[in-house]
Amino acid sequence: MPDDPEASTETSAIQPRIRVCPECGGSKLMRDYDAAEIVCMACGCVIAEKLADSRPEWRAFDDEQKAKRARVGAPLTFTIHDKGLSTVIDWRDKRSSGKSLTPAQRLDLYKLRKWQRRVRVSDATERNLAVALSELSKLSAGLNLPKNILETASVIYRKAIKKKLIRGRSIHNVTAAAIYMSCRQCGVARTLDEIASSSNLNKKDIGRSYRFMVRELETFVPPSTSMHYAARFSNKLTITGKAEAIALKILDIAKGMKLTSGRGPTGIAAAATYIATVLTNERRTQREIAEIANVTEVTIRNRYKELLERLFIEVPM
Repeated sequence: MPDDPEASTETSAIQPRIRVCPECGGSKLMRDYDAAEIVCMACGCVIAEKLADSRPEWRAFDDEQKAKRARVGAPLTFTIHDKGLSTVIDWRDKRSSGKSLTPAQRLDLYKLRKWQRRVRVSDATERNLAVALSELSKLSAGLNLPKNILETASVIYRKAIKKKLIRGRSIHNVTAAAIYMSCRQCGVARTLDEIASSSNLNKKDIGRSYRFMVRELETFVPPSTSMHYAARFSNKLTITGKAEAIALKILDIAKGMKLTSGRGPTGIAAAATYIATVLTNERRTQREIAEIANVTEVTIRNRYKELLERLFIEVPM
């Protein structure tokens, strides 16, 4: 009985991905989209045929055209409680052509919009998540944090909800703790004082929630390094790249000599930045650096003297 061509086509469609030529064993395979075939570049053997073209049927010559013609929608995100999969009814009471709706149609649309909001948030857990993710977005915007920090904080909060760690605790404290944890994990320099100031919360409450979440989620959080803070202080002080490089080099040597152990990263980063500004003749006062680093001038002076003595640095008077 002759082979059915349709059956052979279905078999080739469901076969595993081909990586090696069965004739010569070569791995240089080329997919010919015009002929719908996979061809070996070494021996010319046609390995598979009648392949379905998974590319879009349209062409785009720049990113703007590609964004306009794509029909896949926005990517999934953890910053929205339903991950961005649900639809939203537009608030404008107009047709797609731009014409206004009649009063009866506007009333119907208002009812549909209200029920759509209710359907998106179905139970208490969903409502809690929606409120918390909104708070995370506000706090992230207030601290000028990058998007990956917000995504990481959203994932942390979702894990906390899944383990039922939120019950009996303030949403604001837990969201602030999630932001601080994500900053530590992603290597972005932010202190508890900054987060407490931006969120108008008590620093001790945020720290308590942070320690509780780290313990219960069993998450590894790397310690804050003085180098992250030094780069940030240099940016805020608008000093040159040369001064920033000197500050980072000082901190690297100090770390190798164990001078950073047991000391606050902000204080030693501020002292290294101050030394770098003196060496490059871009002098900034200790008060300026202390205000940016949120430490006292006494701390900067103590770390400054310690670095000069231990690293044998000579500064111009």
